[in-house]
Amino acid sequence: MSDFDYDLFVIGGGSGGVRAARIAATHGARVAIAEEYRYGGTCVIRGCVPKKLFVYASRFSEEFEDAEGFGWHVGERSFDWSRLIAGKDKEIARLEGIYRRNLERTGVELFDSRAVLEGPHTVRLTASDRIISARYILIATGATPNVDPDLPGGEHVITSNEAFHLAEMPKRVVVAGGGYIAVEFAGIFNGLGAETTLIYRGEEILRGFDDDMRKALHEEMEKKGIRILTHDAFVAIEKAADGSVIGTTRKGETLAADQILFAIGRRPNIAGLGLEKAGVEVTDGGAIRVDAASCTSVPSIYAVGDVTDRANLTPIAIREGHAFADTVFGNKPWTVDHSLIATAVFSQPELGTVGLSQAEALKRTPNLDIYKTSFRPMKHTLSGRDEKMHMKLIVDADSDKVLGVHILGHDAGELAQVLGITLEMGATKADFDRTIAVHPTVAEELVTMREPTERLRG
Repeated sequence: MSDFDYDLFVIGGGSGGVRAARIAATHGARVAIAEEYRYGGTCVIRGCVPKKLFVYASRFSEEFEDAEGFGWHVGERSFDWSRLIAGKDKEIARLEGIYRRNLERTGVELFDSRAVLEGPHTVRLTASDRIISARYILIATGATPNVDPDLPGGEHVITSNEAFHLAEMPKRVVVAGGGYIAVEFAGIFNGLGAETTLIYRGEEILRGFDDDMRKALHEEMEKKGIRILTHDAFVAIEKAADGSVIGTTRKGETLAADQILFAIGRRPNIAGLGLEKAGVEVTDGGAIRVDAASCTSVPSIYAVGDVTDRANLTPIAIREGHAFADTVFGNKPWTVDHSLIATAVFSQPELGTVGLSQAEALKRTPNLDIYKTSFRPMKHTLSGRDEKMHMKLIVDADSDKVLGVHILGHDAGELAQVLGITLEMGATKADFDRTIAVHPTVAEELVTMREPTERLRG
């Protein structure tokens, strides 16, 4: 007879927690999971999935325009925000049901409650005040949007959480922030017809991405009518009598909008979890400190996903959860390699990237060959749209190994996924050169760039 109620208790029903619970259960562990909101976590409920649905919706405005150049006559059209919201809600409910059923099928017990730590082996369900013991506890509570508590009038803004549930489509939107969530929502609202402004305190949007891609995306977004203000930030926000919000910036700008959306980053969701009571250490940045195996400072408590602030992406949380379950319960120890991650920003145009940026690559080797191309895609020769595709290869000049690939344009995310495989396999520029082009495609440019645009030495 075990001394514990469960072998594993998971706090958080998002992608990482659900994967860990399911895999541990298939290894024969007695598993329970607690989720205080909805199963599926940020990605499924109020992140990647609804965002991508909104991105699809927002792209149709340009598709209708482009069709004219190909001989189509598109008649009168209008957009119904409430229908989009209803469709999104239906799909999210369907996906949550799948998450629940998959957990139940593997024998995981579900608790619809917030759970907090009471010790190294105990949690408390706040809905019933029940104490539960477990040999191991996994924290997978994700992250939550940052807000500025010191900003006067900050209570009048929304975050990405609320953006998916607005009763009406705003006609004027200001997005504060320069990360991927900010640029994605700016593209969404602009594509749906809102007058859109993006304000960012930094020098250029998408800090951490390749500089050439950052500049190119900035230019393309402005072509689409998005006003981008850099080196500026809000200092006060007030609510007007007509219900609109008015923000004042550090540079003295006055920005009036129906909604001001703050996308100024996310922080690990650890408030009130009882980490101190259990002895779990946190980093200076407020994340749960873990080792390569996702173990915290307490041997019986692990953490995966955004709450650890390593690489905050859904697929990473899933792999970390899987690795934890295999290692602890399946006698198949392995860890997640965070060094090479393909990712996409569903901006408009889309950005796909894998490997190192030029700045990151220069920190590893002073000798680089840079291949860049910028061209008008075939589609826009007839659509007439002023939008370019941008591609960049970063190659170690000494080994010929491809260190990074960056693409800005249609379906860049899809290309990044496939390119991620090639870089994981250690592809060289010679491998790219030997590959026969698929014509006519935009992707053929990746294997036809022969001469470097830059040779960086020393």
